[in-house]
Amino acid sequence: MKTLQIFLLGLGAFAFGQNIQSVQLFNPQTNDETPIINMNQQLILSFDDLTNSSNIYRYTIKHYDRNWEDDNLFFTEIADGSMNALLDQFQYSFNTIQPYTHYTLKFPNDKIRPKISGNFEIIVYSNSADKPLFTKRFSLVEDQANLALNISRISDARNPNINQRVEVQVTSKAGDLSSNVNSMTLNVQQNNNANMKITNLKPSSTLGNQILFQQMNIVFPGNNEFYYFDNKNMNMAADMVRETGLIDGVNNTFLHPVWAYPLNYQYQPDVNGAFYYRRNDLGLERNAEREGDYSWVHFSLDSDPIEKELYILGGFNDFKANKESQMIYDAEQKKYVAKIFLKQGFYNYILATKEQNGSLNFGEINGNFWQTENLYQAFLYYKPFGRNYDGLLGYGEFRTPVR
Repeated sequence: MKTLQIFLLGLGAFAFGQNIQSVQLFNPQTNDETPIINMNQQLILSFDDLTNSSNIYRYTIKHYDRNWEDDNLFFTEIADGSMNALLDQFQYSFNTIQPYTHYTLKFPNDKIRPKISGNFEIIVYSNSADKPLFTKRFSLVEDQANLALNISRISDARNPNINQRVEVQVTSKAGDLSSNVNSMTLNVQQNNNANMKITNLKPSSTLGNQILFQQMNIVFPGNNEFYYFDNKNMNMAADMVRETGLIDGVNNTFLHPVWAYPLNYQYQPDVNGAFYYRRNDLGLERNAEREGDYSWVHFSLDSDPIEKELYILGGFNDFKANKESQMIYDAEQKKYVAKIFLKQGFYNYILATKEQNGSLNFGEINGNFWQTENLYQAFLYYKPFGRNYDGLLGYGEFRTPVR
């Protein structure tokens, strides 16, 4: 495998896209990508500003109901502290071709501290919160109940081998849950993907201090294990990378074409759509926060043209189908192609088609199999008498193989 060796001066890479890149919000206590914490934990927010300046940004938070609709609560009802806090912890990139400023925030903190549970959004902005640079969702859980999930194969005459059924058993950690059962609903989500969720499920039965959700319609397509690539070392091609090199002074990473329309399930370890920034130079692990470089990553899919829009989606872009994530058909090469400017590291991604009604199909290209290992997440909301907001009573997740 050859390495491209074109070394030309070029414009800064930020000229090709927006300045704010590589936004992450996660719970370091659980060491994963899920932005869900209890009242005693903190999230870490981080992002890069490719202008390489030393801007002082601000942030605030907003509360939402169980379906992520605006509940019109005032800031003083949801949090203590300043409504607009400074985000001023940053460091400059080091030893990278693409210069940037890396920002980090540990949150909640003494500047802003939520005082109720439920669904939130953190808003980062420069001049006005009405014109945010970006927003990220997170949830704060009261942790008053244990949620145990069970995933099983479910088949029907038309789709005997593709679906997974979810059952949830809620057990109180203290006290009786039955007094609030009428206000409870459950949301179930797959792989931190807001496009794949079932909402507003009412309990199917109660049993002592347990509440059960065993409806037959809590069913998800199994999808397939995610595609992946790893360009932590951009001086060599490996781990689904076909070629690497500089073009016009900018790093480029060319991936091998991926396979499509598989007939059978084949196990491939993945991280359920997540991504992790890493830089490793010939065995030397570096601090990816400020030493991870950027690259145009070139994706391709060998395929005839299809009559639907096709997107590259994953946790790195919040599974959002937009112009930046869309693949375009190259008739000369007889393949779909796309390029996305990304910080180096390990990435999972999936190819999704858009249906006429605007919904996304995550199994048409990758395949659907009941054996696929997915992350399932269950959120139990309630609204006791006298409250004016939806609280998050408990959260549970399931990552193990399907039985």
